[in-house]
Amino acid sequence: MVRKASILVLDDDPRLIRLVRANLESVGYKVFVAMDAAGALNQVDKEMPDLILLDIMLPDVDGYEFCRRVREFSGVPIIMLTAKAEEADKVKGLRLGADDYLTKPFGVEELLARVGAVLRRTRSTEDVQTPPVFSCGDVTVDFARRRVTVRGQEVSLTLTEYKLLSQLVSNAGRVMLHEDLLSKVWGSEYRNELEYLRAYIRHLRRKIEADPGNPTYIVSRPGVGYMFAKVAK
Repeated sequence: MVRKASILVLDDDPRLIRLVRANLESVGYKVFVAMDAAGALNQVDKEMPDLILLDIMLPDVDGYEFCRRVREFSGVPIIMLTAKAEEADKVKGLRLGADDYLTKPFGVEELLARVGAVLRRTRSTEDVQTPPVFSCGDVTVDFARRRVTVRGQEVSLTLTEYKLLSQLVSNAGRVMLHEDLLSKVWGSEYRNELEYLRAYIRHLRRKIEADPGNPTYIVSRPGVGYMFAKVAK
């Protein structure tokens, strides 16, 4: 029997919680709720949800700070829910490790589609066909253990970061188009969401490159895509 995916909804609006919970449960998800960050952190630790729906405007700390705290110990996918529609707010959430961003008011079908896409992306991480171990310069990816080391030190990646890196190293030496990376990592419905890709390329460069501002491994081809460059030790 396939285990139902569990989702933690963190929002301080009881009406929205009821709406989201009812619709998620109607399609088979197991739902936990919290109305403040402190309670939600306890839920993350206790229930280990498969996904978090996170409101940015919370009574104790804002959603950005909550996202940062979660990323200190967990790679659980996060979709931010917010009334803020400015691109700067969206970029800030992505930089802190959010996997997607949904602006209020949103339709039920859009919510379910985004949730489904993020969960499919998470579960398909192992679908990338790669050799057991990839090594290039100071970077080693052990696919069997999902372990990444840089200059001999293990690097902690979120699931989205790991899947993006897997795509890049599986095609090392070849430029991957922006649209192809977005489709393979986020899903075909995200193929035009270039800011998602840019944000996660920045995440990876900060964790892998000796000088993220002058990358050696993850190099860009402006207007085309990105490539994992083959570098000799």
